[in-house]
Amino acid sequence: MLSLFYLRENRIKAKEGLAKRKFLHPELIDQILEIDQNLRALQTKLDKVLSKSNQLAKDIGILFKSGKKVEANNLKIETSSLKIVTKDLQEQIQKTQRELMSLRTQIPNIPEDIVPSGNKDENNEEVFCSGSTPKFRHKALPHWELAEKYDLIDFDLGSKITGAGFPVYKGKGAQLQRALIQYFLDKNIDAGYKEYQVPHLVNELSGFGTGQLPDKEGQMYHIKEDNLYLIPTAEVPLTNIYRNKLLNEKELPICMTGYTPCFRREAGSYGANVRGLNRLHQFDKVEIVRIEKPDNSRGALSGMVDHVKNILTELELPYRVLKLCGGDLGFTSALTFDFEIYSAAQERWLEVSSVSTFNSFQAERLKIRYKDGKGKKALVHTLNGSSLAIPRVVAGLLENFQVKGGIRMPKALIAYTGFEMID
Repeated sequence: MLSLFYLRENRIKAKEGLAKRKFLHPELIDQILEIDQNLRALQTKLDKVLSKSNQLAKDIGILFKSGKKVEANNLKIETSSLKIVTKDLQEQIQKTQRELMSLRTQIPNIPEDIVPSGNKDENNEEVFCSGSTPKFRHKALPHWELAEKYDLIDFDLGSKITGAGFPVYKGKGAQLQRALIQYFLDKNIDAGYKEYQVPHLVNELSGFGTGQLPDKEGQMYHIKEDNLYLIPTAEVPLTNIYRNKLLNEKELPICMTGYTPCFRREAGSYGANVRGLNRLHQFDKVEIVRIEKPDNSRGALSGMVDHVKNILTELELPYRVLKLCGGDLGFTSALTFDFEIYSAAQERWLEVSSVSTFNSFQAERLKIRYKDGKGKKALVHTLNGSSLAIPRVVAGLLENFQVKGGIRMPKALIAYTGFEMID
């Protein structure tokens, strides 16, 4: 959520940033600032009334002590009327605060200056590409056919048990999943991230804090009886560990990683591009989250991008990095780099990671602040990234590494899988 101070000082810049996102309601900025001004005026009135009430209380005490009961009782009548005014102003302030909060939650983050304009895939800027696409003598099989051929994943069984988008992994397919999770966690821990095991259900405050609520409510699985939500990513519980925390400067940066299953309704997702592992309702993912001082966040983002690059290089997968345009940014993101691996059989790029900085947008909602060496308090910056999402990595490994007689494993994974080939 954008701070009111930022909006007061950067009305024009905020509108320009929203235009880069193709946001349809920039007038909300003006409405917010108008309500903010009204709220501050109401608060000023309330402060004056409360000040007068306090002074009258002191005067009444003095008059009673002096034996001037008539004058004291007259002032008590005045204080009674001020109590009514106070209550009315407090109710107006609460109503105005709710209205202001409702509007503020509708405004997405402001993109950084380097974010390209546009809202189409072709507006995303390729900033890095690594590896060459594999060549096959015969047409490469897609991962869903390979999964059936080698008895790795059963999509029909998942549909029987739960529904579409909930696959069942078997044998070496399940082992490969587990190997990737452990490999990603080990890489993250070696890079300085502390591992956490977190709940897979979160409350409404947690969902609001990281920005999934109310923006992504329709994409989240909701348990109505308990008013809890299945997590769409480990980012939500990990970042909420520090909700309402005042940190010392020496505690920063905070680097966290965690493996969780992720749940997304993905309503309206149909067609060839969502076949197999391309788009699921439940999938495994290892996440990295950082909490940083503002002047360190850009460097931290670069470090996270390099970290994911290193992992994909070790996995011997052809990949590219895209700087997302304004229209493709998530609601909370100020700058995002997407990682895509090449699918040899599908002959297209598959997203496997998003690395983003939110600047102070999440911290404003979460109330995560730090105190510097001089005792000054300020909002932190938060960042997160997939390191990595499992299903499409599996798809890429199966499709790109298929050979005569099976599917070979990249060298980096053999110690984790316990096998060199799927056959």
